[in-house]
Amino acid sequence: MLIIHEPVRILIIDDDEDDFFLTSTLIKETGGNFVVQWSKNYKEALDHICHKRFDLYFIDYFLGARTGLDLLKEALQTHCEAPMILLTGKGNHKVDLEAMLAGASDYLIKSDLNVEKLERSIRYALEKAKTLKALRDNEQKYRSIFEKSKDAIFLADTSLQFFAVNNATTQLLQFSAEQLSALTLYDCMPNKQSVALLGKLLAEHGEVEDLEIELRNSQQQELHCIFSATSVERPDGTKYLQGILHDITSLRKAEKNLLMSEKLAATGRLARTLAHEIRNPLTNIHLSLDHLRQELLSEDHLNYHQIILRNAKRIGAIISELLDTARPTEIILHNNVLQDILDESVGAAMDRIQLKQIQLNINYPETMVEVAADKEKLKIAFLNILINAVEAMEEGKGVLDIDLNILRNHYEVRISDNGIGIPPENLHRLFEPWFTSKRNGLGLGLAATLNILQAHQAGVDVQSTPGCGTMFVLTFRKQKIE
Repeated sequence: MLIIHEPVRILIIDDDEDDFFLTSTLIKETGGNFVVQWSKNYKEALDHICHKRFDLYFIDYFLGARTGLDLLKEALQTHCEAPMILLTGKGNHKVDLEAMLAGASDYLIKSDLNVEKLERSIRYALEKAKTLKALRDNEQKYRSIFEKSKDAIFLADTSLQFFAVNNATTQLLQFSAEQLSALTLYDCMPNKQSVALLGKLLAEHGEVEDLEIELRNSQQQELHCIFSATSVERPDGTKYLQGILHDITSLRKAEKNLLMSEKLAATGRLARTLAHEIRNPLTNIHLSLDHLRQELLSEDHLNYHQIILRNAKRIGAIISELLDTARPTEIILHNNVLQDILDESVGAAMDRIQLKQIQLNINYPETMVEVAADKEKLKIAFLNILINAVEAMEEGKGVLDIDLNILRNHYEVRISDNGIGIPPENLHRLFEPWFTSKRNGLGLGLAATLNILQAHQAGVDVQSTPGCGTMFVLTFRKQKIE
């Protein structure tokens, strides 16, 4: 006997009252705790189904001008989760198949009904509905985790070709889900050594855990991520990978900016110490030169006097320049349009750009971008980067791109060239005072640039590939002076 402690609400949908009476009597004889009601109207029955008023429905095949199959199909469109059992006067295999495809839990012939068959059908329908509901709830729960996760979660085959991705993956890599389905994770990895290492780990272990990798999105922006992947075996024996990418790009940029700030501070301390130690003897040299100038010197001695004086002044000028580079830049902030500052910086470098026949591409958003900035100081920073880019490119073949983008939390300026690039061993020393790869350079231009950008609380990142070019990525906070 079917024993159910909780009341089960059953609706019998049948336009024949005698058939309703016979079916309801058999249901009650099963011994279950049922509350049985009757509906003879198609529209009324559909309203009950739409509002989920019952736990189980018995539906007669003939309902006047419409059929029980029509009702089943409409009920399916309302996402009805309650089980539905189709009743018919005569057996029909075609109707049976259609009923199952339409979502019916069972198909019963009225003339063959008895208590035992009805009890089995009700028990099966309710248990199946309970199981399906649990599966749907679990699917919804895990799909919600999958879709709403801030980390990029994806499914891929063993060659890391994407076949299912969440929203965070498309946002991170800046590709649509359709575009990603034609790509592998390896396609987004610019470092071939990292590709080889990841492939080896997956081949040997079938999974990886917390591996730091570098990626490039569709805009060729550099991303730093922690990657984990687990192998999952399907029932047919084939395998696929569940992957998670945790974006640590902001963390790495913050670490790099902190390291540059610490280097600049250490350089400042060294510069002040050197300036103090050098200026003392330099002062004595100047005093001695002044004393000698008062003496009657021969023409030869006077030439030597001038040589010493010029070089002493040069030493003093270098010390002053070093101190200016090392000490925090004092800025006066006003609201300025970033496009105007960039245009004026480009104008200051235009002679060099035209002399080297460099192709200039500028891409601004239609909206004017206002930031709190010291216009003249920021022009110096931009100009230093532009001049370095121009000098790195070959005459007549150079391409200089300047892009201004409005992102969610900040503004981004990208200045890129197709010049000789920077070797990896030099990249981390780029903003150090006195470090230069130029024959006649002092190595103070980019150090001053970093000082100015830090005074504006702007971030700076440099991406470069030897032989291909360099890109400076500058980020400015969305803030204005009220």
